[in-house]
Amino acid sequence: MSLRWLLWWRPPAMLRVCIVNLVGDPDTAIKGVLWRSRGSWLVFRDCALLKAGATPTRMDGDVVVPRARVAFLQVLP
Repeated sequence: MSLRWLLWWRPPAMLRVCIVNLVGDPDTAIKGVLWRSRGSWLVFRDCALLKAGATPTRMDGDVVVPRARVAFLQVLP
C-alpha cells in the first residue's frame, strides 16, 4: 500500500454539506460544510440553524459541535 494514499485520505463527509441532528433536541439541526475534525470536536462553516416549522437562520462564523452532542450526520449530495 502506498503511503502517499494515506496522506491524502480524508473522511467521506469532510468538505461536504451535511445536516447534523443533535442529541436531546429532535427539533433542531445544523446544516453546513464539515470543515474539519479536531479530536472530539467537529467544525462547520457556512451554517444555518434548522428548526421545525421555521425558516433556516444563518449563523455567523464557524460552528463547533462536540461529537457527544451529534445524534447522526447526514451527508447531502
